[in-house]
Amino acid sequence: MRKSTMMHRRTCLKGLGVSLGLPLMESMAKGKAAKPPVRLGFMYMPHGVIMDQFWPADAASFRTSPPPALESLRPVLDQCLVMKGVSGVPIAPFNGAPHALELSTWLTATLPAPERRNEISIAISADQIAANHVGAFTTLPSLELATMPQTWKENQEGLNEAYYSHCSFRSPTQAVPAEVNPRNVLYRLFNKRESERESSTMSALDRSLLDIVLGGARELRRTLSTTDQRKLDEYLDSVRSVERRIAAIEYRQKEAALEKAGVSASKRRASDSPPIEIKIPEGDKRSEYMQVMCDLNVLAFQTDTTRVSTYIGSTPNGASYPELGFNDQHHSQTHHANEAEKVRKVAAITAFNIAQFAYMVKKMHNLREADGTLLDNCIMMWGSGLEDGNKHTRENLPFVIAGKGGGSIQTGRFLPDTKGNQGDLMTTLLACAGIPIDRPVGIATKQFEEIKA
Repeated sequence: MRKSTMMHRRTCLKGLGVSLGLPLMESMAKGKAAKPPVRLGFMYMPHGVIMDQFWPADAASFRTSPPPALESLRPVLDQCLVMKGVSGVPIAPFNGAPHALELSTWLTATLPAPERRNEISIAISADQIAANHVGAFTTLPSLELATMPQTWKENQEGLNEAYYSHCSFRSPTQAVPAEVNPRNVLYRLFNKRESERESSTMSALDRSLLDIVLGGARELRRTLSTTDQRKLDEYLDSVRSVERRIAAIEYRQKEAALEKAGVSASKRRASDSPPIEIKIPEGDKRSEYMQVMCDLNVLAFQTDTTRVSTYIGSTPNGASYPELGFNDQHHSQTHHANEAEKVRKVAAITAFNIAQFAYMVKKMHNLREADGTLLDNCIMMWGSGLEDGNKHTRENLPFVIAGKGGGSIQTGRFLPDTKGNQGDLMTTLLACAGIPIDRPVGIATKQFEEIKA
């Protein structure tokens, strides 16, 4: 009989300056499975939705006949909660700055200080409130991801440019930058030292970071129960899969850069200059890029590397979706004036972004953790800072909540008559995640008791 070995929850595989957290295993608890922590994640899309394609027809048919925008979530709608009636922050006196405020108010539920428009002066965001409470228990207090660089230059109502592309604020005066490079995210998850990132012995294309710690994994495996061995094997396979997909994206980008420079990749010699630095281009397959970032988010939660994340799927200007068969920018199509073709494109963009959220949520639902799934112990929120991009309205902000928050949220429902604001929602989600609340978030005046289990 295999000898039972106790492990601490934060046990890591380590080697050569790299550390890798492990998923929750039965061997980490004494006598009974430890209760997993609740993780809190936010995923954003700008410019609102086409309302009649997003909102369910009624509460009774929500799960059996979801609207087109939510179709990708159909397999996990029993794990989801949709609420209609959550209003955004009124933006007066900044009526001419809808796009500067749709993202910056999303998690703060607060307007910038009117007398300090050209500076960052807003409020700590809900994700950072959570990070301040649970961050000490994990390697990373929080993880901030983005699809696009946070460099948009505009000056609506004289507001600071950071408001256009940041949703996380560590303090009222400090925006938290997001990482757009999946390789860098992977380094952070592995806790790899900066000096080793440049090492020639660590090729991004032909050597997995995981190889460094496999020796430790083999030793650990011998001490585990059959159930934990299987869980460890599945987990290591998922890490390898993420690593391979990131490498494949990088390889294609470098090959394309060489071809564009007139150097045939197949004929390139060792003496040729190395490929130039490549950013993931707008024309690359956006779904694959976003899914890798979603996988990294899942990995970070699965290993308890962090318990708080944000993912800005795109910022309020500049995004296009050639993968959907058109190159028009998202923003330009939202001012559709009910023109059918533009409405169709906005609806397709919305469905696409929700499908990436669905990809992440379904993966979490398929990962076992303790007596349930990873999703059972998460609160994942997808949403936008506008209801209607055509008119910049904010009366019914679109939100989808996925995950039971460790049993604190009753899912599988559409609540059509919610009455409250986004500050109320942020305050409620923090409470459901077990975060002590000493004051409301932004404009909040209450909690949504109707969403709780």
